[in-house]
Amino acid sequence: MSPHAVPVESHDGKPPIDLAEFAVTKNAFLPEREPSKRLADAYYEPWENIVAQLPTLIQNGGLGQSIANLPVLSTAHLGTEAEWRRAYSMLAFMTHAHVWGREAPDEILPPQLTLPFLRVSEHLELPPVLTYAGANLWNFSCAGHDFSQIEDLSTMFSFTGTESESWFLLISVAMEAKAAGILHTMMDALWAVKTRDYQVIIEALDDLRRCIQDVSALLERMYERCDPMTFYHEIRPFLAGSKNMEAAGLPRGVFYDEGNGKGVWRQLRGGSNGQSSLIQFFDVVLGVEHHSHGSAGQASYHSEVREYMPGPHRRFLVHAARMGSIRELAMAPPITDAQRRLRDVYVAATQALSSFRDKHIQIVTRYIILPSKHRNLSAAVTTTRRRQNLASSSSSQKADEELTGTGGTRLVPFLKAARDETCHAGKLERSQ
Repeated sequence: MSPHAVPVESHDGKPPIDLAEFAVTKNAFLPEREPSKRLADAYYEPWENIVAQLPTLIQNGGLGQSIANLPVLSTAHLGTEAEWRRAYSMLAFMTHAHVWGREAPDEILPPQLTLPFLRVSEHLELPPVLTYAGANLWNFSCAGHDFSQIEDLSTMFSFTGTESESWFLLISVAMEAKAAGILHTMMDALWAVKTRDYQVIIEALDDLRRCIQDVSALLERMYERCDPMTFYHEIRPFLAGSKNMEAAGLPRGVFYDEGNGKGVWRQLRGGSNGQSSLIQFFDVVLGVEHHSHGSAGQASYHSEVREYMPGPHRRFLVHAARMGSIRELAMAPPITDAQRRLRDVYVAATQALSSFRDKHIQIVTRYIILPSKHRNLSAAVTTTRRRQNLASSSSSQKADEELTGTGGTRLVPFLKAARDETCHAGKLERSQ
């Protein structure tokens, strides 16, 4: 322990926290084992049958009738937490396929989907919409044991059945898995803030920098097997939610019909990487503050989308934020060599996160901004999708600054602001 450490009571010398309470595993925010590949009870065969052929049903126009023929299934036969998660992902994919799978979006979600989706979402403390958790964290299988090996991964649910969609979703899975262990390391570092154990914090920040760089390297592999035009015109529209989607054909959002005259209009954000608890954890431990990206007085988007994370994960972020501030420690006037090293490794870690966000902006440029300017689509795209959707409403008619993300934000300003706020944290200057 550093000579500057202040003794603090703990349990067996370790921080008094069991990360399993927050559904944090050896794979960070991913499950301990690969997600359930099938719901055990044959009662759920009607759901399984539809999601197994979802791309075909979307293509041949048979999805609407298939959903209309579904019975309203109870969630009473779901057993393990893994089954609840699978049910959530299945219902989320069916919901978005129903809303966005035809020439015009369908603003009415039928009871066959509404009722079980509301119940499953309540159980998992998630909104009834396709979130990052449903599309990524719980939507993969692995041929090996290392979830960061993307070649060993495959998706379970897909809208298009294309390699581009699978690669896009699985890149995020591999990124999450690549951070395995860093949550435990940084929680030890936050605990060390209390005891002023500089060496523990310095080593942890150095590990964090390398972790972020490894995650960034995986993000750059997006270009290998995800085609930009396929992503923009075929995949991205299905990821959209119902919030800020007036131009895409949902001025009131989606009506979740519960039958017997009951139901609620809901405007919910679609799935996006902004809902990744891992990326927000990086912000928390580095003390990066994100401000409003909307009207005056609104909570920041980063705060709002925590409601789109599984309940245990968002509680984990709150807990981590309350443990202590590494940034505050780094901002103290450096007197000792340890304090100077702390500042250096802290700045290096924030620079790595800034660089990650720059790479994300480059991905967005290639996969969203540039395709939005190309009106002459390939024959395959024009013949398979002639629909009003997020892609067509975010058209080349709009300036880059007005493009809407699947989460319902003004995409480019949001990403640039997040990058700039990360850079500001690394300057170790107090806000005015």
